[in-house]
Amino acid sequence: MWGDWGHVLRPALLALFAAAVAIRLLVRVRRLRGVPHARAWRHSVAEVGMVVGTLPWIWMILTPVPGDGGLSLVPFRDLAAQLSGPVPAAVVQVGGNLLVLAALGFFLPVRFRLVPGSDGRAVPGPRTGAVLARVAVVLLGVAVTVEVLQYVLGLGRVASVDDVLVNVVGGLLAALCSRRWWADRAPTGRR
Repeated sequence: MWGDWGHVLRPALLALFAAAVAIRLLVRVRRLRGVPHARAWRHSVAEVGMVVGTLPWIWMILTPVPGDGGLSLVPFRDLAAQLSGPVPAAVVQVGGNLLVLAALGFFLPVRFRLVPGSDGRAVPGPRTGAVLARVAVVLLGVAVTVEVLQYVLGLGRVASVDDVLVNVVGGLLAALCSRRWWADRAPTGRR
């Protein structure tokens, strides 16, 4: 893996230090502007997390590889082929696709109030579904854009509807993992 993706992973790991500095600076600026401490931290971590957690994956996906590439528009065909192949390759391919938009899915509802109001309940309800629907729209837009870029730029990769589906599912699962930080916030004014 380091041999294939070291040119992406090394800078991504170095970016973690820069991310910590960026978070601290954003918190400081927000606090100077009067933003409450908890909100300043939550927004800063979420903004930096979305970027640092998503860009390395996009970079890898948009890196050219040898081959003709192609287009696969039949749902579940590529996924079935991957799952029927060698287990390590399936884990890397499917697992990687689940992680591509996970950071975006995790942090998007933490940073932005995607539906008005809150009932304060900590169990899935109508509000959770509405938030997840809005997150899904953003994830879908990003995933489709990435696959279109792969195809249009001729990167030697297969642009697949299955990649879009798995990317969105991964982001939605991540959004559910962050639910405790967005589900029970009381409604406020400007965010």
